[in-house]
Amino acid sequence: MGPQSLHRTVLVTGSTDGLGKALACELARREATVLVHGRSRERLDAVVAEIAQASGSNRLVPLLADLSSLAAVRGLADEIATSHGRLDVLVNNAGVGLRERAVSQDGYELTFAVNYLAPYLLTRLLLPILRQTAAARIVNVASSGQTPVNFDDVMLEDRYDMTVAYSQSKLALIAFTFELAQRLRASAEPNVTVNALHPATLMPTRLVLETVGHTVDSLEQGVAATLRLITDQQLNGISGVYFDGLEQASADPQAYNPDARRRLWELSERLCEPR
Repeated sequence: MGPQSLHRTVLVTGSTDGLGKALACELARREATVLVHGRSRERLDAVVAEIAQASGSNRLVPLLADLSSLAAVRGLADEIATSHGRLDVLVNNAGVGLRERAVSQDGYELTFAVNYLAPYLLTRLLLPILRQTAAARIVNVASSGQTPVNFDDVMLEDRYDMTVAYSQSKLALIAFTFELAQRLRASAEPNVTVNALHPATLMPTRLVLETVGHTVDSLEQGVAATLRLITDQQLNGISGVYFDGLEQASADPQAYNPDARRRLWELSERLCEPR
């Protein structure tokens, strides 16, 4: 017996490589409509063709956007809203890790921009379409590596460190997850849930191989953990939770601090304002 059919529309950002690609392929096998996102047209078209051949799916939609640009994030949200009109699950998976400091098209530290600001803005923009689904889910792919956000130097201008940049961006994503869940509950919108997870440790992705050079867990472990947050009916209504693999876990204490979360939210709003 094959996998259970999943008649949902799912956007997976960063789905031309690594966990995102493997997850998109598994969703396609389950007959989901998969919005496959990438930032290279050539790579995107090749991966869509590869997934189609592997899964037999004709429900694959390529979406091109460079998430280092907030204007491109807005364009991606507009395209989904106008061209597709339905979204059941948003998986914020795209991420980078950079040995040297770089800046985004908007002038922000690139790791923070891609790993945090892009999913923050994309989620906010897609909430109206997610609200139209009876049981929409937002899944934020974070990490067990977490460093509190340094509000005095968020862009790491004084001293850049790849590990700090990456782990700060992932802690920000978890804090956003908790804050958004609280705000959705306060506005009586139980049909949209949002959770975060560390899918697995040092999976064989291009990012890990290029920056760390060795692996620990398999892609299959990461896919299983992420897929659970997308499909498991036992998680209906569960929101504002951080998972380490398949288990509920505790994040860095800053993510539970209401003042820090509010400060991060307000900072994010300012940074994402159109110029």
